[in-house]
Amino acid sequence: MPKSPPLQSADRASRPETRGIDLVPETERHGRARSLFAVWAAPNVSVLSFTIGASLTLLLGLEIWQAVLVIVAAQLLWALPGVVAISGPAAGTSGSVIQRAIYGVRGNRIVIAVYGWFISGVFLALNWVASSFMGAELLMRWGFPDRLTALILVSIAVSACTVLIAVFGHGMILRSYTWVTTGLTLIFVAVTACILPRIDLGFAQPEPLSGAALWSSLSIGFAILASTPLSYSNSADLARYLPRHTSARSIIAATGLGGALPSIVLVSVGALLGTIVTPAAAEQGIEYVLLELLPGWLGPVFVLGVIVNTIALNGMTTYTASMAFQSIGVPIRRIPSAILIGALGTGFTIVLVLSTSLLGAVNLMLQFLIVISAPTMAVYATDVVLRRNRYDGLALFDERPGAAYWFRGGFGAAGLIAVVAGGVAAALCVSTDVWTGPIAVALGFIDLSAPVGVIVSAALYAVLARRGIRRERAAVR
Repeated sequence: MPKSPPLQSADRASRPETRGIDLVPETERHGRARSLFAVWAAPNVSVLSFTIGASLTLLLGLEIWQAVLVIVAAQLLWALPGVVAISGPAAGTSGSVIQRAIYGVRGNRIVIAVYGWFISGVFLALNWVASSFMGAELLMRWGFPDRLTALILVSIAVSACTVLIAVFGHGMILRSYTWVTTGLTLIFVAVTACILPRIDLGFAQPEPLSGAALWSSLSIGFAILASTPLSYSNSADLARYLPRHTSARSIIAATGLGGALPSIVLVSVGALLGTIVTPAAAEQGIEYVLLELLPGWLGPVFVLGVIVNTIALNGMTTYTASMAFQSIGVPIRRIPSAILIGALGTGFTIVLVLSTSLLGAVNLMLQFLIVISAPTMAVYATDVVLRRNRYDGLALFDERPGAAYWFRGGFGAAGLIAVVAGGVAAALCVSTDVWTGPIAVALGFIDLSAPVGVIVSAALYAVLARRGIRRERAAVR
């Protein structure tokens, strides 16, 4: 029989969490589904929402009402992280372990190494870069003598706070993010109140889009917005401490609404902001434009909000990435793993703030993130539905040949084929300035990468895996 990791101490905010991918015993399950709302709202009360929203009207040329429709439509995808989240309480472990039921023991190591850890590391660095530039800008306005030193100091300070959140782990995140969400909401409400009087709600584009050009902008906007909910396949990690029989509907609602509601409001405000910002000003960054629009007292508070949001978002990312290391077989405990990831992310961040060309290269890679995130999210959510959210936590830790999730040679063919096929299909439908897939070209530069990646992967996995999952369920009865 596979050995379950030893029981750990209770989940508390006041001390570091020593549990990694270990099974959470029933005696240590606690909390309610509604607590997940703040956990997902905190990282999404973000200045990035303003930036994305502004791009819809400023760069893509959408009318305000068209931008709002795209925003609302894209946020419906938050239902997928909600569905994935319910697998956490069912299995009692991290999503990076649960996916062994999809890809096999060895196949899962490949998927998690590429997506669960590497992509997480890139997000860490890019988010830290954004807050580092904002913090350094504020220090320079206050008379700090050297911009480079300011960038490095802010980067180290923000990354240290982020790693601290990850080290204290689930208990800290669960209890502090309600206060973080409240504080950030107040800050962004104040910022919004300063922006709205400048907005002309009767705004109309000088050259309204129509036909293929309109559908191209709508689809590209949807793809950009969809990349956020589709990237959160780590939602099970934050829900795994809930009691096993917590209402699935409540978990889905709390997770989905926590991510969707702040995004709908703030991205819509960003779309309004895009109507009063010039392209030249936007090249500096929406954050700097906002600093010029805000009264003197609110500017520093806004920068503080941006930094706190970055810490909240990256704290979650570092926390889940620390467990990804363990799930792919690296013999390291969760806390040292979190510190290692933080150190690597800090180094990468400092390189990024010193090299604009590297930043451009990483941003280019993120444009194609949906090619990976859409298929992996779709396959995971489909597996939850096919299994009726029934997972054997102990069996997931059995890595011996012939075990329940060993499949053939350690690889789950159904999951791997579905993910690769969905990724290829999404790549064929991508429409960017650098690469446009042949299907997107044929359709007049309409970007269908998000819906195609989700549909192809989900449908193919359902066809290939249904019979095996039925046999597995029958054997358990």
